[in-house]
Amino acid sequence: MNREMDENIGDIYHAETKYHRDYRDSTTGTPSKMAEPYKTYPGTKIISLPKPDLSSGLSIWEVMSQRRSIRKYASEDASMEELSMLLWATQGISATIGRHELRVSPSAGALYPIETYIQVNRVKELDPGVYHYAVLNHKLEQVKTGDFGEKIAHAALGQVMMRDSAFNFVWTGIIARSKWKYLERAYRYIYMDAGHICQNAYLAAEALGMGCCGIGAFFDSEVEEIVGVDGEEEIVVYMCSIGKKE
Repeated sequence: MNREMDENIGDIYHAETKYHRDYRDSTTGTPSKMAEPYKTYPGTKIISLPKPDLSSGLSIWEVMSQRRSIRKYASEDASMEELSMLLWATQGISATIGRHELRVSPSAGALYPIETYIQVNRVKELDPGVYHYAVLNHKLEQVKTGDFGEKIAHAALGQVMMRDSAFNFVWTGIIARSKWKYLERAYRYIYMDAGHICQNAYLAAEALGMGCCGIGAFFDSEVEEIVGVDGEEEIVVYMCSIGKKE
């Protein structure tokens, strides 16, 4: 790809995925096969999470007015209760209507293409490593163990708050979950979904007295290697660091 094309690729994508009245009639190709709605890791270690306590915390108006991006964290460990609350606040199931499990964050077509991985630095009762959030059962699936704080900070263009945080969320998108319905425009919706989720992380962290910072600058392939996704059918779209405020 030449430099001129590289500089304009965002403009080209935006123009080519605009809706117009005959959009469906003019679209060629076969939509991708719909992916399974829940990703699982059979045979891996399962870690139960405490039931989220929804009775405490600041009001929504307080957290909205106080919310800031926090890039410096105390060395204090996060608790399993705090991790559980933040996972539920970002991707938890809040209602079941017919065959649909609805979540706390909105999603285009209720397709929920975003998966949550947690890179743990310091959480009580949890080994450092990478975990996958099993949404349906509100549990963690252990993907790998080890200290990945320095590596993920390096992959995030040297943003050391990812090394110093208690844990980091890495959000990926499973393209086929959305593309079978929305075709090329699916990517727009996947990025929107990730934005909704990260905003919930900000508000929930503030309600818990914790700090949060969304991170969009990273070397995709390096983060994909850390969490173990292929970068084609499942891509990294967004991250955030979370920890105790100094």
